Amino acid sequence: MNGIAAPIVAVEPAAPLDDFLRSRRRVSVVMVVYMTGEALGESIARVLADPLVDQLVIVDNGSPCAEAARLRGLAERDQRVKLLTGQGNVGFARGANLGARAASGEILIFLNPDAFLQPGCVAGLVRAIENRPTPTLVGGRILNADRTEQRGARRGDITPMTALMSLSRLAQIAPGLKRYEVHWENDVAPDHVAPVPTVSGACLCMRRQDFDAVNGFDEGYFLHVEDVDLCWRVRRAGGQVLFHPKAEVVHLGHTSQTSPLRVEFHKGVGLARYFRRRAESFSQRVLAWALSPIIVCTAIVRPVVWRFRGRTA
Repeated sequence: MNGIAAPIVAVEPAAPLDDFLRSRRRVSVVMVVYMTGEALGESIARVLADPLVDQLVIVDNGSPCAEAARLRGLAERDQRVKLLTGQGNVGFARGANLGARAASGEILIFLNPDAFLQPGCVAGLVRAIENRPTPTLVGGRILNADRTEQRGARRGDITPMTALMSLSRLAQIAPGLKRYEVHWENDVAPDHVAPVPTVSGACLCMRRQDFDAVNGFDEGYFLHVEDVDLCWRVRRAGGQVLFHPKAEVVHLGHTSQTSPLRVEFHKGVGLARYFRRRAESFSQRVLAWALSPIIVCTAIVRPVVWRFRGRTA
C-alpha cells in the first residue's frame, strides 16, 4: 500500500441512518499518529467513509516525510480533516488531549491509527453514550485480524498482582493462579452493552463534557496505561465504564516502526506509575514502589522472549 492514497480493502457501505442518528450530536474522531506504517491509510479511509463522523483530528507526533506530506495533502483536500503538527513526539496521552481540545465535536472517539472501524461501530458508540450517567466511557470490541477478540479489549480491575501475573503469563499457565487473570477476551461476550472495569484505548468514546470533567488523559503517561488510568478515574468519579460487544474494530497492533523494546518499556513504566497513583495507604505505597522495578523489568523482558520464540506478540 502507498500511504494514504488508497485503502487496503473496499469500505463497506454504511446502513441508512434513522432519526436518532440524524439528530445526534457532532462526532469527532481523534487519532494520534507516530510512525504508524501502512495501516494508517485504511484506518483513515474507514473513518472518513462513516456518515456519522463529522470531523477527523489527526495529531501527527512524527511521521516520515512522505507520510507527513500525504497527511498535509489530505487535510487540504478534505475540510473534515484537521491536522495538528509541530509538537514533536509528545506521547499518546498529551497528543490525544491536544486533539480533543482542537476537536469541534460534542462526542469524542479516540481511535488508534492501526485500527479499522467496522460497519455500525460509530453508530453503536453514539447510541451507547447517550442518556448515561456522568461521566461515562464506552469501549468498542477490539478484534484481531482473524476476528477473534483481542487481548485487552475488556479487562478486570488491574492491580499489581494481576499485572504481574498477566505480563508474565503465569495466570494462563499455572492453574492455581488463574484467578489473577485480568483479561476477559476468552469469556463469552455479553449480548448487550455491559459495565466492565477496564476497556482498551484502541477505540473508546466519551462525551466532551465527561472527558473534560475528568481532565482528559493523564499526560504523565507517555505510551500505554493512559487508557487504564482513564477508566479508573471515570469509575472513581462515580461514573461507569461500558463495553459494547457490537461496536467492532479490527486492530492490527504491532504496525509501528518503533522498537518493541521501547514500547514495552513505556508500558512497564506506565503500569508502575499507575499503581503508585492508586495506592492509598502507607503499606500500599510501599508495595507499589517496591514492585515498580519488577514490573518494568517483566515488561521489557517480554519482547526478548518473543524474539527468542519467533513471535511478534
